[in-house]
Amino acid sequence: MIKTVSIILPAHNEADYIDACARALLNSDALPEGWQAQVIVVANGCTDNTADRAISHATAAEARGWGWQVVDLDQGSKPGALNAGDAAATGQVLVYLDADVTVSSALLPQLIEQLSGDDAAYGSGSPHVSPAQSWITRTYGRFWVTLPFVTDGCPGFGIFAMNRAGRDRWGDWPQIISDDTFARLNFTSAERVRVTAEYHWPLVEGFRSLVRVRRRQNDGVAQIAELFPALTTNDDKAEIGLSGLIRRTLRHPIGFLVYATVASAVKSPLYKSTSDWARGR
Repeated sequence: MIKTVSIILPAHNEADYIDACARALLNSDALPEGWQAQVIVVANGCTDNTADRAISHATAAEARGWGWQVVDLDQGSKPGALNAGDAAATGQVLVYLDADVTVSSALLPQLIEQLSGDDAAYGSGSPHVSPAQSWITRTYGRFWVTLPFVTDGCPGFGIFAMNRAGRDRWGDWPQIISDDTFARLNFTSAERVRVTAEYHWPLVEGFRSLVRVRRRQNDGVAQIAELFPALTTNDDKAEIGLSGLIRRTLRHPIGFLVYATVASAVKSPLYKSTSDWARGR
């Protein structure tokens, strides 16, 4: 029996990124025997040509024998885009991919291998931060990538996946800020797997954007704790500890200074976060 992996790709004004994302995805290694791919790009609330750019990759997908569908929604809502993607998805494995992420060729096959069982399971790859343009983002990123949340476990930012048994744990995606945190916390640490294949994920550019997005991330975690308190028992995020902080600071003193300044500025009312889907580029 042929099985399907469904890749759901929400995209809101991602015309500058969607081509690289699509090309990397279509350059994936051969899928495990007996598997086929279905890609669903959900262009939601776009005011640029994201949908047209996505449609332009349909021929390349067809040449690989992959399904390629573009859903164009009027409203810019990531939970809405995820729900629309789920409604069209037929796969036994579901992969949720941000449009500004580029995957390595081995990532998709490795996720399928790990998530093809009957028991509920969740997976992601090994994240690498894409080269930044601004000095402030590059410096922040050098310290940030050393944190246990990034180096260990299965954080899932940018791309996460699960099998049907895992996705059946909830109905529609709720109207929340942090979909990746919500998805991850629906699984215990024993049910989550991090594969070795890499993916590249960009940090936002500039101090104000870093602060705004960091604050929004904090708001997203707090929102889930308030609305779904039972899920917090699945949070296994490792603490950095004093000795770990000292080691990292000695290795990246300027990076720590920038990171700490951003973390401090998050508390300022000058950098408001919003409930809509915006990366603050």
